[in-house]
Amino acid sequence: MKPLSVLLPACLLTFALAAPAAALPDLVVLVRHAERAAEPAGDPGLTLAGEQRAEALAQALAGLRVNAILTTQFRRTRDTAAPLAKAARLQPQVVDAKGAAHVQTVTDAVRAQTGVVLVVGHSNTVTAVLHALGGPKLADLCETSFHNAFVLQPGVEPRWARFSYGEPSAAAAAGCL
Repeated sequence: MKPLSVLLPACLLTFALAAPAAALPDLVVLVRHAERAAEPAGDPGLTLAGEQRAEALAQALAGLRVNAILTTQFRRTRDTAAPLAKAARLQPQVVDAKGAAHVQTVTDAVRAQTGVVLVVGHSNTVTAVLHALGGPKLADLCETSFHNAFVLQPGVEPRWARFSYGEPSAAAAAGCL
């Protein structure tokens, strides 16, 4: 009979090798919120163009079977996600956009999901979250840029792509996308 001190580590090693790797989503789509209205100043909704872009996003992602949506607490992100959430019968998860830890908080929330995840963020967070999930380090989005969408397939060798949806935004300024 083998001593317990030999069997226990062997059993633990066998279990560790057989256990699945940490769950990651199959696909992550990251977008900035659509065009925001000027009023109310603190938490504006979307303009008509923004509402149209939100509908275009829902149409662009309709075939992906999105099963999780992450937004911030701001109305413009929730409104951008609303058409897809309604069509997919999903309740978006709100991740507070507060302070320097926001990118890590969103990244952790994404990593806790499986399937296809939509993240609706802000001009200064979308590319940072993409990078934190294993994508490339890119410039922030321009304040006038609303048409960019990034798709990331996480994993050991992450793959990513950028596409446009809805009407084109204004030309990018120097130093931003």
